[in-house]
Amino acid sequence: MTSTADHVATIEQLRARDFPAQRAADGRVASGPGFHVADLRVSEEFWDADLTRVEEVLEEFEAELSVLVQVLTLRWGAPDVLDLTDSLERSAMGEPVPPPLDTLCGYVPELSIWRLDGRWVGLGVGQGDRELPFQLLVAIGEEGTI
Repeated sequence: MTSTADHVATIEQLRARDFPAQRAADGRVASGPGFHVADLRVSEEFWDADLTRVEEVLEEFEAELSVLVQVLTLRWGAPDVLDLTDSLERSAMGEPVPPPLDTLCGYVPELSIWRLDGRWVGLGVGQGDRELPFQLLVAIGEEGTI
């Protein structure tokens, strides 16, 4: 299992990484002009799982997110919370939504957001569908895109 320190190291590496000119995926990191999104942790899939197992895993992921938010709050101050419902509604109506929010809004309900050095850093837990795995993720983008 990956530790909180490992997650923080990954976040710091992504904060320092240049954004590519074209969309690209490298392992658990998807990047594009102005953004990076990385899975910090991914659960198993839930095709045949009972609801008790799904709830246990969700609680585990939310607890891990909470610890990570606390650690980063000590480092960077209190985050803002970005509700992605508006982005999802705009996307569903065919209106433009900037990346990476265009993708994230389909499976992450909200992000804890910090603004640092001309970029924003967002953390959240998402799940694409009932049967799919939970994802603890970090998104990093250029300031002004949210």
